Amino acid sequence: MKRIFTRISVLAGICLLAINVAFAQNITIKGTVTDGGDKSTIPSVSVLVKGTQTGTQTDATGAFSISAPANATLVFTFIGYVTQEIPVNNRTTINVVLVSSSKELEQVVVVGYGTQRKKDVTGSISSVKGEEIEKFAVTNPVAALQGKVPGMTISNAGSPGSAPTVRLRGIASTKDADPLYVVDGLLQDNIDYLNPNDIETIDVLRDASSTAIYGLRGANGVIAITTKRAARGKTTVNFQTTYGIQHVNNLIDVVDAAGFKKLYSAALANAGAAPFDFTNYTGDTNWQNQILRNAAINTNSLSISNNNEKSTTLVSLGYNNQDGVIKYNNYQKFIARLNEEIRITDNIKIGADLTGFHFRNQPTADVLNTAIRAVPIVPVDNGAGLYNTMPSFQRAQVGNPVYAIDRNNRTSINRGYRFNGSLYAEIKFLKDFTLKSTFYTDLGFNNVRSYTPLPYRVVNIGEGTTPTSTFLDATARTTINQNTFEGRKYQQDHTLNYDKVIKDDHRINAMIGFTSIFTSSTSLSGSRTDSTLKVPFDSNLWYLDAIARDNITTNGGGGAEESNAGVFGRVSYSYKNKYLLNATIRRDGSSRFAPQNRWGTFGSVGLGWVLSDEDFFKNNIKGIDFLKIRTAWGRLGNSKGVDPNLYQQTVSQASTAVFGENVYPAVDFTYIPDPNLHFEIVEGFDIGLDLRALNNRLSAELNYYNKTTDGILTSFVLPGENKTYFTNLGKLTNKGWELTLGWNDKIGEELTYNISGNFSYNKNIVNSIGNTSNFQITGNGGVNLTETGNSIGYFYGYRQVGIYQSTADLGRQPALSNSLPGDIAYEDLNGDGVITPADRTYLGTPFPPYSYGLSISFGYKGFDATVQGQGVAGNKIYTQRRTANFAQFNYESNRLNAWTGPGTSNVEPIIASRSNNLLFSSYFLESGSFFRLRNIQLGYTFNNQIFNKVGIQKLRLFVSGQNVKTWSKATGYSPEPQVGNILGGGADNGVYPIPAVYSVGLNVTF
Repeated sequence: MKRIFTRISVLAGICLLAINVAFAQNITIKGTVTDGGDKSTIPSVSVLVKGTQTGTQTDATGAFSISAPANATLVFTFIGYVTQEIPVNNRTTINVVLVSSSKELEQVVVVGYGTQRKKDVTGSISSVKGEEIEKFAVTNPVAALQGKVPGMTISNAGSPGSAPTVRLRGIASTKDADPLYVVDGLLQDNIDYLNPNDIETIDVLRDASSTAIYGLRGANGVIAITTKRAARGKTTVNFQTTYGIQHVNNLIDVVDAAGFKKLYSAALANAGAAPFDFTNYTGDTNWQNQILRNAAINTNSLSISNNNEKSTTLVSLGYNNQDGVIKYNNYQKFIARLNEEIRITDNIKIGADLTGFHFRNQPTADVLNTAIRAVPIVPVDNGAGLYNTMPSFQRAQVGNPVYAIDRNNRTSINRGYRFNGSLYAEIKFLKDFTLKSTFYTDLGFNNVRSYTPLPYRVVNIGEGTTPTSTFLDATARTTINQNTFEGRKYQQDHTLNYDKVIKDDHRINAMIGFTSIFTSSTSLSGSRTDSTLKVPFDSNLWYLDAIARDNITTNGGGGAEESNAGVFGRVSYSYKNKYLLNATIRRDGSSRFAPQNRWGTFGSVGLGWVLSDEDFFKNNIKGIDFLKIRTAWGRLGNSKGVDPNLYQQTVSQASTAVFGENVYPAVDFTYIPDPNLHFEIVEGFDIGLDLRALNNRLSAELNYYNKTTDGILTSFVLPGENKTYFTNLGKLTNKGWELTLGWNDKIGEELTYNISGNFSYNKNIVNSIGNTSNFQITGNGGVNLTETGNSIGYFYGYRQVGIYQSTADLGRQPALSNSLPGDIAYEDLNGDGVITPADRTYLGTPFPPYSYGLSISFGYKGFDATVQGQGVAGNKIYTQRRTANFAQFNYESNRLNAWTGPGTSNVEPIIASRSNNLLFSSYFLESGSFFRLRNIQLGYTFNNQIFNKVGIQKLRLFVSGQNVKTWSKATGYSPEPQVGNILGGGADNGVYPIPAVYSVGLNVTF
């Protein structure tokens, strides 16, 4: 038996050796490479043995000859064509047909309840691939789109788990300008629950014609997200991870202890007050450094996909963990997703998609403004574990920032769960028809429990004859808060699609459909403060019933329900792939409005002409591979921005009255309803050009648009009333240009590069408000103004023209009645010789009219490198953090240049508490223009043959830096425009810093 086993082993070894020798032996492969379009041969095509440096080129006749192993894979690349990888499989003759990279025009984009070839699109749609999103260490995928899409302004927030603010083609409404998100067909207001690594593509629909099919939901643009599906014919396991460190590069420049003592002493002297005794104040504390930190961010994703003849399955798991740059702040995100499709027959398939999302948020005390305002002369503590309080001149308004975050550390439990999914069935019949029905649900549950602990014992530092003392607020009590929220959404879509190509010249795609959405939400909140029993610092006790009912109690609650329904249709037609027509219509209704005002009819028409397919063009113009001119018009509505049933009157508790021994509660109207309230009407016109030239190396897209919103949903207070009135009021227009350019080429045989950029300009103007031209809507306490003839929410105030240098200046120049030397001099716009409120004027807009992005990428052998930049221009930032005057705060460093006598400054006023210097003026505005290095990344993909034996198909390592450098004149943490508040935007109150992120990552596929 032993001999037999030995002989078999030797024989097997010889066989294996022979097989290896046979496969390792090189053979000569010959063939010809031709163009898939005109069938002509292609010279100078690169032919490379995959995983090696062995290669050749096709000759003038398109022929090649190369020696390679019988089991090798040949890679064929040529500028302007799609790269092909072809296994040799012992063949000695391989003829290859290359497809022009303009074949990308055959790829599809999401157009609303369906897809369409890029070549047939007549609207303005931009696509971003999922691999572009994966390059960024972000928890919200939209944050990675910054600078990539023309006409899109994104303002990121630095706090962990926060969602960015997105604006598409300006501000189209005064109440709600957020775009609609569509995730695999499900209509959403946010996509916090998505795993960035689960995204296949993001299509941004910017124009009214592309979004008209969404009726009352698409007026602010649509961001359509398609998630990943399993690749056909294989099983794949992919793991991606990044780990990064976040660092705040730009602190707000405030003075140190010496600077504060100098400036505060000057302020007291200028006011004729006694000097402050700094004897006991020996600190020199940078409070920002005390509360900020370098913070970790970690993103992870694991996906397993399988696709066989009858079914497709993809399972993905995601975990993101982000620490905030403010101490103790943390956000964790857990995501699980299952996608399944079963092909019952060639014409019938069913599928499901289910996503589970869970977050844990640990907030921290809001201490950014405190850290900016707290004076530096105070040490953090006394060295014995007791926190120091601030000096008497700010103690009542400003606390010790470190004390605040330490006391509130881990005193809040914020948990949320979200489950959404879909079930669909699709049937193809009569060859050209497809019927599809999809049912969606989205369920969200949030729970917050928080605890207000007892205060710590603190130290009041003595001043002058006042001794230093320790202090404890013995009257303080613990408080428990509980809040719950539940949200539910149910959506159904039913579509019937007809797709037919007639005699190769006529392509017709027609679709009709029905959709409905029902949403509801409820919330409950309660709070109790103990009067005798102090609740311990134990999260297991942070429930309302830990405190007796007869203690101080507050409670609240709310809820709403809303329904939307619509029927729609679309027809797309192309003749010979060069004459294009797209038309949509939708009848849509919303329960937010009165029955007589709920329904509207919307639609769009788009036309396109592919000039490059015309014979006269082909015969006379060389170098242009594709040229399309398109134009489109669309009309749709906007129901966002008002609460459900706002047309109806509601009441709330008002004052009470006492008659004898009885107390009678009163009720009052909550607001003044408008029974004629209706949705906004948005109409938009586009004209555009798409170009590919120089063997498809150059690409360009140019768009002009003009979009008008009529019947703006607006709230304001009527004269003589103290209640809000909601109505349709006025008209505004956004119009502008968008340009996208790209260049894709190679140097030699192995160095490839791509340069792309986009530029956008948007002009926003209010055409009218009501029936009068002088009606105005103010925002942020009158700092912002909306009126006819200017942009929405512009800055309105006095224009600084200098500083009064002397009493003589006050005699020569217009001034306020209480102006003194050293005060700000304002421009006398109406020329009446005095400064009055009539001299206020337009000072700029908080919304950037210009935005742009730039990307440069290189590839050499296994290396790849990317540099991306992004910026805006033309907007202003209101440094509101400098305007507070209810206490003495620390000074920002610009005040070291304050006026101290004639000729010392013509910008910075005297250090003094003078109210006329606090009037809103251009002094408090700074340029919002900036350019930022958004991402720098270097990666290396290892040769497949190195890891093939262990089953690794792809292994890529990379290092990257995000937000590493910003060029800006803004003095805040970040120059990104604060565009969330439409009527009162642009204010910098010390917003959460947007940090630089330095990270390393791994992407491996099995």
